[in-house]
Amino acid sequence: MQKQFVPLFQEDLDEKDIINLNPLVLSFIGDSVQTLYIRSKLGINSSAKTGKLHLLASKQLNATSQSIAMRKILDSLTDKELEIYKRARNSKTSSSAKNASITDYHIASGFEAVIGYLYLTKNSERINELMELGYQD
Repeated sequence: MQKQFVPLFQEDLDEKDIINLNPLVLSFIGDSVQTLYIRSKLGINSSAKTGKLHLLASKQLNATSQSIAMRKILDSLTDKELEIYKRARNSKTSSSAKNASITDYHIASGFEAVIGYLYLTKNSERINELMELGYQD
């Protein structure tokens, strides 16, 4: 049995309302979900001290790493997930990544939006599947 690293969202939202959210709001939520996932997985599976865990998490939670993960899962996305990814990737942003290209930043935003959508639709199994696929070595 695969470990679940993300708790389910408790509020019931209509999927249509979730899809109609600003895609960058989905990215904002997805960023938090991804952070919880990565930090939980590292914390549970490592005996490293918190400083080292923070460094390990930071390497996976930056736009460049998220962009690489997205490219690994792109062919596995459903049509709906692909639509959400493209909407977020193509959204105008007022900020950019500190240490990544603008292309990687936009791809990472799309990745986060997919994770945010899955979280709000209570699909933690799919989150785990995509995270494992995206971050496998």
